[in-house]
This record gives sequence, structure tokens and C-alpha cells, in this order.
Amino acid sequence: MPHELIDIAVTEKHDHPHLKGRVTGKVRVVLRESIDGHDANHELFIPVWAQFAEPKSEGDVDIALMLKAASIVARLKANLG
Repeated sequence: MPHELIDIAVTEKHDHPHLKGRVTGKVRVVLRESIDGHDANHELFIPVWAQFAEPKSEGDVDIALMLKAASIVARLKANLG
């Protein structure tokens, strides 16, 4: 039952209302699961956060949030496998 990451994107992000330097958001992840030759896509929305010591560009923030979500997906895949 292999799972393949086929899409990942930041869907929302905003500065934390109380913690300086923290950005919270949601990342959309699409996994493809193959079972007996049939494919099923699973769309997940993962809440994530990233902490920065200094202001970062929008691209750096997006990458940090997606890396956090990818780490969560990797742990999920390890537990499923």
C-alpha cells in the first residue's frame, strides 16, 4: 500500500497573534495511495507553524511551512508502512 506525495502547497498563513517571529498556517497535501492497481487520492490540510529570529521573505516562509508539513507526512507514511 505505497503512498506517494503528489502535491504540496501553502493554503493560508499569518503571523501568530502573541508570539513574535512565529508564523502559523495550513498546508494542503495530496497523497496518492495504490491498492491492488487502483489509485486513490487523499487531500489533507495540515496545520503547521515556523519560528523565525528575523523577518523572512514570503518564499522562505512558504518553504519552512511546507518542510514542516512534509516532515509530518513522512512520519505518517512511516507509521502506515
